[in-house]
Amino acid sequence: MVLRCDDCIKYHLEKCFEQGVTSDEVFEIFGVANVVGRTIVIPHIRRAVEFWEELNI
Repeated sequence: MVLRCDDCIKYHLEKCFEQGVTSDEVFEIFGVANVVGRTIVIPHIRRAVEFWEELNI
Protein backbone atom coordinates (compact mmCIF):
# COMPACT_ATOMS: atom_id res chain seq x y z
CA MET A 1 0.00 0.00 0.00
CA VAL A 2 2.79 2.40 0.90
CA LEU A 3 4.41 1.85 -2.51
CA ARG A 4 1.10 3.01 -4.02
CA CYS A 5 0.87 0.32 -6.69
CA ASP A 6 -2.81 -0.35 -7.35
CA ASP A 7 -2.06 -3.49 -9.38
CA CYS A 8 -0.05 -4.94 -6.50
CA ILE A 9 -2.73 -4.00 -4.00
CA LYS A 10 -5.38 -5.76 -6.08
CA TYR A 11 -3.19 -8.85 -6.43
CA HIS A 12 -2.68 -9.10 -2.68
CA LEU A 13 -6.35 -8.46 -1.96
CA GLU A 14 -7.32 -11.27 -4.34
CA LYS A 15 -4.92 -13.60 -2.52
CA CYS A 16 -6.34 -12.51 0.84
CA PHE A 17 -9.84 -13.22 -0.43
CA GLU A 18 -8.80 -16.67 -1.68
CA GLN A 19 -7.22 -17.45 1.69
CA GLY A 20 -10.34 -16.46 3.62
CA VAL A 21 -9.07 -13.26 5.20
CA THR A 22 -11.99 -11.44 6.81
CA SER A 23 -13.06 -7.88 6.10
CA ASP A 24 -12.13 -6.94 9.67
CA GLU A 25 -8.60 -8.21 9.08
CA VAL A 26 -8.29 -6.38 5.76
CA PHE A 27 -9.49 -3.12 7.31
CA GLU A 28 -6.96 -3.56 10.10
CA ILE A 29 -4.28 -3.84 7.40
CA PHE A 30 -5.62 -0.67 5.78
CA GLY A 31 -5.35 1.07 9.16
CA VAL A 32 -1.71 0.08 9.51
CA ALA A 33 -1.03 1.29 5.97
CA ASN A 34 -2.61 4.62 6.85
CA VAL A 35 -0.40 4.99 9.94
CA VAL A 36 2.76 4.09 8.03
CA GLY A 37 1.99 5.88 4.75
CA ARG A 38 0.00 8.78 6.12
CA THR A 39 -2.30 10.72 3.83
CA ILE A 40 -0.49 9.73 0.62
CA VAL A 41 -2.11 6.26 0.77
CA ILE A 42 -5.70 7.45 1.26
CA PRO A 43 -6.63 7.36 -2.45
CA HIS A 44 -5.19 3.85 -2.70
CA ILE A 45 -7.07 2.73 0.40
CA ARG A 46 -10.29 4.09 -1.13
CA ARG A 47 -9.72 2.10 -4.34
CA ALA A 48 -8.71 -0.96 -2.33
CA VAL A 49 -11.95 -0.78 -0.32
CA GLU A 50 -13.97 -0.59 -3.54
CA PHE A 51 -12.11 -3.60 -4.95
CA TRP A 52 -12.51 -5.57 -1.72
CA GLU A 53 -16.25 -4.90 -1.77
CA GLU A 54 -16.42 -6.14 -5.40
CA LEU A 55 -14.68 -9.36 -4.37
CA ASN A 56 -17.19 -9.93 -1.58
CA ILE A 57 -20.33 -9.58 -3.71
